[in-house]
Amino acid sequence: MNRVLPIILGPTAVGKTSLSLMLAGQLQAQIISADSRQIYRYMNIGTAKPAPAELKLITHHFIDILDPDRTYSAGIYSESAREKIRTLFETGIQPLVVGGSGLYIQALSEGFFGQELKDDAVRRQLELEVVLKGLPELYAELGRIDLTYQLKISPNDQKRILRALEVYRVSGRPFSAWHSEQPKPAGFQPLYIGLTLPREILIRKIEQRAEQMIESGLVDEVRDILNRGFSPDLNALNTVSYTEIIDHLQGRISLKEALELIRIHTRQYAKRQMTWFRKNQKITWFDLSGSGDEIKILNYIRNRIFHSDQCQ
Repeated sequence: MNRVLPIILGPTAVGKTSLSLMLAGQLQAQIISADSRQIYRYMNIGTAKPAPAELKLITHHFIDILDPDRTYSAGIYSESAREKIRTLFETGIQPLVVGGSGLYIQALSEGFFGQELKDDAVRRQLELEVVLKGLPELYAELGRIDLTYQLKISPNDQKRILRALEVYRVSGRPFSAWHSEQPKPAGFQPLYIGLTLPREILIRKIEQRAEQMIESGLVDEVRDILNRGFSPDLNALNTVSYTEIIDHLQGRISLKEALELIRIHTRQYAKRQMTWFRKNQKITWFDLSGSGDEIKILNYIRNRIFHSDQCQ
């Protein structure tokens, strides 16, 4: 079997889930999720996780695999997802990657160098920990995970301490380990398929999704997570739709204000996603605002897979 790996990517709310379900059905594929928040249990509405019926219809991997207080990283994801993809190919099953987490997709398909490892949510969490715990405790944490680098920097060098911890939390590997290693080959040929919509349509879909999340019970979902004993300061919850509802539940803002902030922050997140993806010149983009776009994408994938088969 060929090893062409279609990767469906694009900004939040663009339509990745519905398209991927159609593609997976037609290709008899299994879906590899590349979403850094859908890996967590209990976080369903706020992450726009596929519905239970959709998860039963098509086999998905890397959804609901961890509790929100468990540590995970793009590096761990890369190793685990590559192994799952290799197994699927070897058993004659076509994998299909779907997601909007640019770092996860890069880690999976191309690997990365240490200097490329950045995550705004992880950095904000670390900055909060400086306030709550103090820099000496974070310096001590760095020593436990990367003594080699800790000994090279001052215990007062907040910038380097936080940077080293950020790289570790994103990749799952010490900062010093990245200085001499090259990315490992993926073992497959990535076929990047980017989805877009005209700006005004995407904004409208983002605003509609925010309203639907509230109507579907997002407040109760977040309340349930906190009632289970999970800290509101967890990195997993430091994300759009959850931070705003936590602020509402803790009495800092009204539900109306939370909804408006979710709209604003989601639009900003979509913009950051597109900024990341536009750096990848290998992506073929498809505008989903026309009729028959899904069939065009399906035929494009089939042609690339068939061409790869013919070349083997």
